[in-house]
Amino acid sequence: MSSTDSQDFTYADVGATRDQGFCPPGFHPMNVRTRLGEGEEVFRRASDAVLTWEMHRAMGVGIDATADRAAPGVDVTVTLAGMIKAPCRVVWTVEEPRRAGWAYGTLPGHPETGEESFVVDRTGDGTVWLTVNAFSRAAKWYAKAGGPATRGFQHAYARRCGTVLRNLAAPGPESA
Repeated sequence: MSSTDSQDFTYADVGATRDQGFCPPGFHPMNVRTRLGEGEEVFRRASDAVLTWEMHRAMGVGIDATADRAAPGVDVTVTLAGMIKAPCRVVWTVEEPRRAGWAYGTLPGHPETGEESFVVDRTGDGTVWLTVNAFSRAAKWYAKAGGPATRGFQHAYARRCGTVLRNLAAPGPESA
């Protein structure tokens, strides 16, 4: 069995965040896009920060990963507020000249069920964007009890990813 075998995950549509328009029945979609800046340097810095967990760590969440860089099959446990542990596994990555990022899917023990991707892309006019795309539904009692507030937290987290990554990717004073 491969490390990204769908039997390991808590949902069936493993890898489905590659298609930003897809959301399996019974799940809640999320798509948050944030402008990071412009140019190759911003793209490079943002891509590195996403692929090496730097963005997540800068947000103040705990990251325990089985590798220093996102790659399919890498296990990642995200810890929120020092108490909530969210085990995941990277299901796909992309590293292209104008697009870089990855997605992870939930494993048993995660408070949610689903998948979330973090992709940096540089459009034709040079603008650099972060897109956080996800589909999820509550798995643990406290996530179910939170209802719409839980989804609100997810959207706020995605927007915060963009804000933090914009700061991490900003060109340094030496390039101004």
